Amino acid sequence: MSYGNYTLHDPWWLLALAVIPILAWLRGRRGVPALVVPFAAAWYRPSLVAVSRLPTGIGVVGLVLLVLALTRPQRVDDKREVHQQGYDLMLAIDLSGSMLAEDNHRPGEGPNRLQVIKPVIRAFIENRSNDRIGIVVFATQAYTLAPLTFDHAWLARQLDRLEIGVIDADHTAVGDGLGVALTRLEQTGREEGNRRKGAFVVLLTDGSNNSGVLTPTQAADIARARGVPVYTIGAGKDGYTFLPVRDESGKTITYTQILADLDENALTTISNQTGGRFFRARDADTIESAFKSIDRAQKIEFEAKSYLITTELFPWFAVPGLAGLLLAALILAWTTLWRRPASAHSPFITGPSLP
Repeated sequence: MSYGNYTLHDPWWLLALAVIPILAWLRGRRGVPALVVPFAAAWYRPSLVAVSRLPTGIGVVGLVLLVLALTRPQRVDDKREVHQQGYDLMLAIDLSGSMLAEDNHRPGEGPNRLQVIKPVIRAFIENRSNDRIGIVVFATQAYTLAPLTFDHAWLARQLDRLEIGVIDADHTAVGDGLGVALTRLEQTGREEGNRRKGAFVVLLTDGSNNSGVLTPTQAADIARARGVPVYTIGAGKDGYTFLPVRDESGKTITYTQILADLDENALTTISNQTGGRFFRARDADTIESAFKSIDRAQKIEFEAKSYLITTELFPWFAVPGLAGLLLAALILAWTTLWRRPASAHSPFITGPSLP
């Protein structure tokens, strides 16, 4: 039951309010036996009669407030359905050992490739507040780090957990990474025929496919069949770069040089076949430019129900109601104890004898 911006969840409790005056009326009509006591008027105290009615009134008010509290009154601040602009998108991120390589500076003096891309990805997530975003990581195998979610704060915390070595980092399964990302995009109601609406994948890697079940071409065929564009980003500089060598505790003990093995042709083919785009990102600036270009992708409209924002008014009725009942009980107990000494001086005990 709603009244403007206010609502009652259990209005049937209001029936109890109708019972209270009926019970009071029936009690008033009930016959009360009377005992006529001579000279009783000499001991009559009007204040006691007035006080005796006070706890009844307070108790009734307290009971009414408790009944109102049981109806769960609420103030509704928002009950609209909103239309948002957004996509479902999966980020597939390479966590192979080569992502530890430190480009464009001397060994030990700068961030590695993973440390470079993490703040860029975080900014990308924060900028797409209306999108559902998930994360897949891959190296020798591919895993889902986070399913599609609107909770971007939680997603950013999962991104902070990314470190090389949390999964087997000896190889790079680009095809499996893309395949798992496509699997996470499957959702009833967002498809027309076999084609997925309003979704795309961003795949970032610095190497070539040398592991896994799916080849990049096979994964691209699946994406094309489902109508999912794949934007690919090739990270890391060309030529030789420095890679730290770590001991069992994770401490860097020396550096070695490795030659970049990025398969640009495979990434370009994936993007061209699926309707996406390939970006070559050799440093932080070009990686950021790639994500900004993807961010300018056209958005679609889909309906999302907003959560009701309500304020519970229960305490405003329950607290004074309980206080009223407690006060009524205290007054009744006090008046009962206070009147006992007066009854000891009744004419039947110490009063004057009758002539």
